[in-house]
Amino acid sequence: MAKIIYITGGERSGKSSFAQKLALNLSGNPVYLATARAWDGDFKKRIERHKSERNENWITIEEEKNISKHDLSGKVVVLDCITLWLTNFYNDSDFDPEKALDQAKAEFDEFIKKDFTLIVISNEIGMGVHATTETTRKFTEIQGWMNQHISKLSDEAYLMVSGIPVKIY
Repeated sequence: MAKIIYITGGERSGKSSFAQKLALNLSGNPVYLATARAWDGDFKKRIERHKSERNENWITIEEEKNISKHDLSGKVVVLDCITLWLTNFYNDSDFDPEKALDQAKAEFDEFIKKDFTLIVISNEIGMGVHATTETTRKFTEIQGWMNQHISKLSDEAYLMVSGIPVKIY
């Protein structure tokens, strides 16, 4: 079973930088498991910026949904991020929150059966303005439930606030 370090916080709170530092302290060749889809030009730029922040020591795997198909046994893995990964399930299920959440939980549970160190990045999207559409309200709900699912399985958890990691447990 994977050792899980869970990192959550708001957008631009320093989650990725903190996760990368943790990974490099644990391994000379960590794996960066990127889940983003290049939805548009802005997302493509964001992906390129993230790539430029990592040096040649990193092994990068881009995987939109099927993270359990990769054998990462013995590795240190940064999974960035649950929010974008869950978005892919939500979009592909025609915005069916129950179906998306069930599929994501099953995939995550299969993924962590292997023996590796996993640093999971997620977002606390329900701490801000209340979503104005049903689709975004439902996504906020499934994001919160997925975060709870992962945090219950985690060995350590951090909340990032303005670039400061606050250890929860």
